[in-house]
Amino acid sequence: MSEPTLTGSLLVATPRLEDPNFRRAVVFVVDDDPDEGTLGVIVNRPSDLPVGEVLGDWSGFASDPAVMFSGGPVGTGAGLALGLAGGGHAPLGWRPLEGRTHEGSRVDGLGVVDLDTPPEILGGALGRFRVFAGYSGWGTGQLAGEIAEGAWYVLPAVADDVFSADPDSLWPRVLRRQGGDLALVSTFPDDPSLN
Repeated sequence: MSEPTLTGSLLVATPRLEDPNFRRAVVFVVDDDPDEGTLGVIVNRPSDLPVGEVLGDWSGFASDPAVMFSGGPVGTGAGLALGLAGGGHAPLGWRPLEGRTHEGSRVDGLGVVDLDTPPEILGGALGRFRVFAGYSGWGTGQLAGEIAEGAWYVLPAVADDVFSADPDSLWPRVLRRQGGDLALVSTFPDDPSLN
């Protein structure tokens, strides 16, 4: 039996995380490997740049809002795409998330899309599709340290988090659905000094 990983989970920035790259960020963990580190994409940072201006052939398949998302501060010149495959099979150019996903996460059918695959071959097999410029990455043990310091809540993900039509309200919505103390955190003011 493989070790549980953070793959398929959400890292939700706590109010104490002040790094502007991750302030109020919701990061979907694409891959968590104990030897290689962790890779994720910020799913609540849409840009103003339409997908069609960067990847014209893919624009018709992009989920609303059909813009590029800022996936994180690393590799911003490259794109990483996620897609939700239907039909219970792996279409050509789509790779499911590796390993076991985080307990409680419901991301069946979610995987990484190879943007070099012709969209006319793969696009129709995807129920949802989103492109991220850059990614968020942590070396081995780095993320565990940040979690221990209280920078991140580790929460279960659902596919709607990755493809939210209203990404700007995702941070409070994810916290609110947890109930209890985290629902209370969802009301934390963006700037406590104005309270």
